Amino acid sequence: MNAPRPTLRLFDFTMIVVSLVIGMGIFRTPVNVAQDAPNVATFFGIWLAGGIVALCGALTYAEIGSRMPVTGGYYKVFSYAYHPSIAFAINCVILVSNAASLAGVALIGGEYISAVLLPLFGGAFSPAAAHALEMGIAFGAIALFYGVNLLGLKLSARTQSALMIIKIVLILLLIAPLFFVEAPAVPAVAAATASPTLNQYLLAFGSGLVAVSFTYGGYQQTINFGAEVREPARNLPRGIFFGIFIIIALYLSINYAYVKVIGFEQLKGSTNIAAIMAGRVFGANAEKILSVFLFLGVLAYVNALLLSNPRVMYAMSEDGILPAAFRRRHPRTGVLVLPLTIFALLCMLIVFWAERFNYVLKFSIFLDSFGMVLSAATIFVLRRRTKHLDGTGIFRMALFPLQPLLFIAAYLLVAGSLLIQDTAIALQGLAVVAVFILIYFVTRSFHKPKA
Repeated sequence: MNAPRPTLRLFDFTMIVVSLVIGMGIFRTPVNVAQDAPNVATFFGIWLAGGIVALCGALTYAEIGSRMPVTGGYYKVFSYAYHPSIAFAINCVILVSNAASLAGVALIGGEYISAVLLPLFGGAFSPAAAHALEMGIAFGAIALFYGVNLLGLKLSARTQSALMIIKIVLILLLIAPLFFVEAPAVPAVAAATASPTLNQYLLAFGSGLVAVSFTYGGYQQTINFGAEVREPARNLPRGIFFGIFIIIALYLSINYAYVKVIGFEQLKGSTNIAAIMAGRVFGANAEKILSVFLFLGVLAYVNALLLSNPRVMYAMSEDGILPAAFRRRHPRTGVLVLPLTIFALLCMLIVFWAERFNYVLKFSIFLDSFGMVLSAATIFVLRRRTKHLDGTGIFRMALFPLQPLLFIAAYLLVAGSLLIQDTAIALQGLAVVAVFILIYFVTRSFHKPKA
């Protein structure tokens, strides 16, 4: 197989890193982090720590991609480093995790847009009815873009083109109060008398990193660009450093704006925080406008995952892991109808099953922890098996093995925190992994791959 020709410049790759990471989580997850943090300093410390973990992960994945440039997702990397059963299970887990992520973001959209719709009905909704409306909006968003994607790649790609513009507008609106608006004062809350213990800090960081990991997620896709960056030994680390630095600066600025305008204690009990902040600074109409913008951003994210994840199933089918039906395209539109339908139904099932964003968040990140730990650990196998590539211009991390070890330790802390504090969710995640491994061996027993 011919390696792709390096075409990405430093600026191109830096922007890819930024666009892979900045999603919709920053408009909701600061609430979860504030609830877990005992004080403001810990709140910002968790966000900074998440950025450092993301930097270590991005560098690790960049070297994996540089040493083993592959197509078809993680499957070939896992299969090469471990065993096809682990590759199949983790690839399926990543699909479920992505479906959970989509479901969680759709529920964020439901929270924001229902806050605009409820007053139109006089606000005469019970909490249960309001929650049903949020779920209905989430289902509707998935169904809408399932239909858009069924109509073909051109329409879904055109729809997707507005994603970064919407994100940039939203981020600028959130940061704007720091520079030219005097935020209204928020009531002071009495400080706690007892200082948190070391165990409380560790639990706070473990719990807080669940939400922060969700918000910083996406950098792992740098694994796909290792062979496409010009002068990788020079530009890969620089692009990752610049990209993650931009993201950390933006996230810290946005969170500072939340704390300044809403207040740290008030942040803990809020939901649609971006709209609340816009309303306090610019008025009630701005709150409604920003809520609509956020919902459009959610729709774009939903479309992006519905666009990309069926192609993972297609790649698995090409490798003979899934049946040939997953490779069949619609004769007129070229759409992968079966994978798209299965992924959309999975997303809807998770919305119905989990209902609440916090539940989806924890389930998604627990599954992610398996993929992150095992995929980052492949660097130790790859370094040993691809020594002949050293000195040939590929990217090679400095300070190895500090970065992958720190990254793996962080995700083990996240998984351990969830196992201790949300045992039922963690056990469900473990069951999902076990089921996929079992499915692999059952299907292998009925179908031997061709020699």
